[in-house]
Formats: sequence, C-alpha cells, structure tokens
Amino acid sequence: MPPFVAVIDDDNSVRESSESLIRSAGFAVRVFDSAERFLTSPYLREAACLVLDVRMPGMSGPELRRNLRSGGYDVPVIFITAAADEEARARELANGAVAYLTKPFDEDELLPAIHRALKLDSKRDDGTGAGGYG
Repeated sequence: MPPFVAVIDDDNSVRESSESLIRSAGFAVRVFDSAERFLTSPYLREAACLVLDVRMPGMSGPELRRNLRSGGYDVPVIFITAAADEEARARELANGAVAYLTKPFDEDELLPAIHRALKLDSKRDDGTGAGGYG
C-alpha cells in the first residue's frame, strides 16, 4: 500500500489540486477542510505526512501540529500558506517542518517535499510499519 498523505486546507481549490497531484504521483491521499475534521477522522493514525495550511478557521496548522505532538504523533509536516511570513517560516522550519511553501506552489516544490517527509517518516519507524504512529 502506498504511503498515505493527508492534505488539510480550508480552500477547496487547493484541496482538489493537491489531491490530484499527490494521487498522480502514486500516493494514497485524503483531504480535510479543517484541522478538527482531521483530528476526528479514522485516518489520523494512518498519515505518514501532512500537507497542512498555516491559517485556517478554528485550529491553525501550527496549532494542529502542536496538538499532534503533545499526543505523541510526530508526523512529518509540510506547511502551505497564502501569506509570505518569513518569521513564521523560519520558526516552523526550526521546529522541524519539512517545508514551508507559499501558495501557489507547484509540483516541483510539493512532490520533493513529500518525498523528503516520507524518508523522515521511515527513519522514525518503531518497527510497527506505521512510522511509529500506529
């Protein structure tokens, strides 16, 4: 089974285009319109990588990441954002984000970031075959 990538973004066009691109690259993908929907989904423990919007109504991307880490899920994260904020970018990269992409991004940015994230995930594997999350 291919690695599972979750895309969490409140913008429908970003979800649709990202889903299509990621699926065409051979990955399993699920999309969510909010952090809260992802947290309550049955797919939470399956994600090998998150493509996560920084600014969303309700819980933000960085808040979701902190929530997951505090719950013991240190899944690799690729942040995406419409707002170019160098301070936030530097902070999230320093905190371990795989990438911090500004919308609109293209496949030459997103797909290599996903590949890097999945390599990180395989290094975190605890022997369960679930990247340490299952």
